[in-house]
Amino acid sequence: MTSLPPVVLVTGSSRGLGRGVAETLARAGFSVAIHYASNKEAAETAAQACRSLAKNPEQEFVLVGGNIALAADRQRLFDEVISAYGHLDALVNNAGVAPRIRADITEATEEIFDEVLGINLKGPYFLSQLAARYWLANPGQCRVPGGYKLLFVTSLSANTASINRGEYCISKAGLGMVTQLWATRLADAGVQVLEVRPGIMATDMTAGVKDKYDKLLADGLVPQKRWGTPEDVGLAVKAILEGHFPFSTGDVINVDGGFHLRRL
Repeated sequence: MTSLPPVVLVTGSSRGLGRGVAETLARAGFSVAIHYASNKEAAETAAQACRSLAKNPEQEFVLVGGNIALAADRQRLFDEVISAYGHLDALVNNAGVAPRIRADITEATEEIFDEVLGINLKGPYFLSQLAARYWLANPGQCRVPGGYKLLFVTSLSANTASINRGEYCISKAGLGMVTQLWATRLADAGVQVLEVRPGIMATDMTAGVKDKYDKLLADGLVPQKRWGTPEDVGLAVKAILEGHFPFSTGDVINVDGGFHLRRL
């Protein structure tokens, strides 16, 4: 790495998994653009936590807000990152939402389907387009080993059916293909693209089902028999950004305690 800290945009980094990623990267010496959709106060708290963890006074933690489902917001927040840092080494597409109303797929509405896919699938797809165009126009300037990095944080729901949140499953399965598409397009340009696929994670999104999953975990639903944490995802992202998977692209990095294993 050069003397200047590498710069990473982590979407949805004001809370949950994204904040865990941001804090882990702060400890590792990265500057992180902290993205939030609407809760600026949470983003400011996350940025302050990152500053307290930073090991280099040159690290910066700039806030960028916006709804990534909207083209104008995506363009503005991307431009703000480049304006603030003059550079971008990696994009971690983490932002995502669960359906506001969980409904069986026989009762699900198009309104919620469009909302979930707009944020979870369309937003990352086209935000990645902005990053790809920037990297293709600025080759050879990366501050992390092995070239620019494009990451998609998906979910075990990418290949595990939940009939009361079909929109979410479809959005995450779609991101799996988005990973392969961008990996194919950008490999010969030296841009590494990977999918990080978390399992059952302890975040505010799962707080309402904690008791249910505590029992399932104890009964062995996950071989390692514990909840995943935001730091687990952060450590996986950090390993990728630091160049520890140099000959991989388009692959899935499971962070799920073995949930994906087929067992009898």
